[in-house]
Amino acid sequence: MSATGKRPLGARLIVWVPYLWLALFFLVPLAIVLKISLSQNALAQPPYLPVFDISAGWQGAREFFGALSFETYTLLFSDSLYFFSYLKSLEIAGLATLILLLIGFPIAYGIARSPRRVQPILFLLVILPFWTSFLIRIYAWINILQRDGLLNDVLLALGVIAQPVVWLSTDTAIYIGLVYSYLPFMVLPIYATLEKMDEALLEAAADLGCPRAKAFWLVTLPIARPGVVAGALLCFIPMVGEFVIPDLLGGSQTAMIGQTLWVEFFSNKDWPVAAAITVVLLCLLVVPIVLYEHLQKRALEGAR
Repeated sequence: MSATGKRPLGARLIVWVPYLWLALFFLVPLAIVLKISLSQNALAQPPYLPVFDISAGWQGAREFFGALSFETYTLLFSDSLYFFSYLKSLEIAGLATLILLLIGFPIAYGIARSPRRVQPILFLLVILPFWTSFLIRIYAWINILQRDGLLNDVLLALGVIAQPVVWLSTDTAIYIGLVYSYLPFMVLPIYATLEKMDEALLEAAADLGCPRAKAFWLVTLPIARPGVVAGALLCFIPMVGEFVIPDLLGGSQTAMIGQTLWVEFFSNKDWPVAAAITVVLLCLLVVPIVLYEHLQKRALEGAR
């Protein structure tokens, strides 16, 4: 900082770089999507009206803003198809997040309580699936879940089922794909909080006569709560808008909002409706996103 109390120009530019990045690659595209959602569908290129013409001057600008309307949102809220798509997405994402928590917490807890020399290996095993293409992993599950696939072969060999079960094109296949794909996002935040836990706290609880199960609820779980919430949000938010997994593993009866958005954009060529679906989805996810940012801020303040 200079003698006058002002930061050098270079330091101020470095501070403003993240804000310029967000403005160019988040706010500007979001403004474009919002504008398209207020437009009307048209057989033109681009397939919506009005289109802003800068050469028309102020008169053209007034006509442009005057032609914008909320008709698309009226259609969106009056059609039950979109309502049930949002509802199905929230239902599947919520239940998948709960399953991920039930599976991910014991894994994270086991890694955190393992010897220090073993933890890097276990940690590597958790993130190892990220080294393979996401799309290839989902196609692998198609082969596993087929009627004559590996899963049915194993269950038949163990005597769990008497005949092959239909897994593909069901909600069960979607849950399997989501849990498999997003498990590291649940395990890693929980492990990060449990790994920092002081073992002396559990020893003190045992010295005071607290049973191990009660010590878990009173000591371990409160310490892990920030990681649990962060992991739940990291999984739930992207799963609501998931498209690839329900499209490849699910059936026509499972219409999540990501699939509905794809149909409106690519099949129906209705860009205004697709943009309106995106804006409403963003509004639905604002609450968990803001909550996640708040938790991140508290975690950073607590680490100082």
